[in-house]
Amino acid sequence: MSRLNKADRPYDVVLFGATGFVGGLTAEYLAAHAPDGLRWAIAGRSEERLRRLRERLPGAPEVGVLHADVSEPASLRALAERARVVATTVGPYVRYGDELVAACAESGTDYLDLTGEPEFVDLTYVRHDARARETGARLVHACGFDSVPHDLGVHFTVRQLPEGVPLTVDGFVSVDAAFSGGTFASALGQLARGRQLRAAARERRRHEPRLVGRRAVAPTGAPRFAGEVGAWALPLPTIDAQIVRRSAKALDRYGPDFRYRHYAAVRHLPVAVGGAAAVGALAVAAQVPRARHWLSDRLKPGDGPSAEKRARSRFSVRFVGEGGGRKVFTEVTGGDPGYDETAKMFAEAALSLALDELPQVAGQVTTAVAMGDALTGRLRAAGIGFRVAATR
Repeated sequence: MSRLNKADRPYDVVLFGATGFVGGLTAEYLAAHAPDGLRWAIAGRSEERLRRLRERLPGAPEVGVLHADVSEPASLRALAERARVVATTVGPYVRYGDELVAACAESGTDYLDLTGEPEFVDLTYVRHDARARETGARLVHACGFDSVPHDLGVHFTVRQLPEGVPLTVDGFVSVDAAFSGGTFASALGQLARGRQLRAAARERRRHEPRLVGRRAVAPTGAPRFAGEVGAWALPLPTIDAQIVRRSAKALDRYGPDFRYRHYAAVRHLPVAVGGAAAVGALAVAAQVPRARHWLSDRLKPGDGPSAEKRARSRFSVRFVGEGGGRKVFTEVTGGDPGYDETAKMFAEAALSLALDELPQVAGQVTTAVAMGDALTGRLRAAGIGFRVAATR
């Protein structure tokens, strides 16, 4: 691996898609929390909208404004060449993301996004992982609620367990918040693209090296009452378990035989049954273009709730880890997952890539592999809880 010299680039961090809802929250977080001397910029299609956003930010004169458009590949290449880290909120990523990943991989620029789209992640691996390894670029997906609390939460849990032994971890997600428009759009897109999603996964398997001498799996669990958390556990078909499995494959600390299962935790059985039925109905509706378009109009990317509503929102992810005769209960907690905490996680991940002493890795990597304890420490300092609840 040869990391390109990026010291002479004008910006440490560029936020692409800054005028969207989550992009704006991320820009506000960076303006409030970036250390002195950080060279950063906001980027997007409309310089006028970007300048209006900059006027609202503390320290506005120091924030750069850059034009870039997903329909203009040359502008994305110019953007990547001017930054050490590019963070993008522009999705759905399977539609709008590939050219920017390509530009970052070619330029040796670290890249991060908020995608929860397995198809996009698999296509990115097939198309750009090898070049990113050559140039030293780190391509880090799912740097918001998908999948930071889950990936780093499992990483935190594993570190409480013995080394060198088989380990199992179950994660139970509880959310009291509204879906973000971007998350809803991505979910609809994935449900409508089942054939393409499966094809991308097969293509990745053809390119990805097999794990030798160790095992890391993330099977879909069965619905059950989970007495360890006092709730009904419903398998969650999100990208999070895939991200955790890739961290486990890359890091020996997860042991010789690792298993992770990912659930939604629901207190009351009727709510659990109703939720499962709603997901099934959504999956059916997503196959019908007219129904899919109608649903997408109900909550569009860029739409978001008021600050008051976000302030009432919460999430928790409880983990039960076992191995080597030890059992540990851990928890990751925070506020509004779809907006405020996602912006916080995203901004801190960008700052970590730009500023922290990190493992020398490249290519497509997860948050646990690329940033691990450094990002966990940043998030704890920013108010997201990582704690050991009990051990046995």
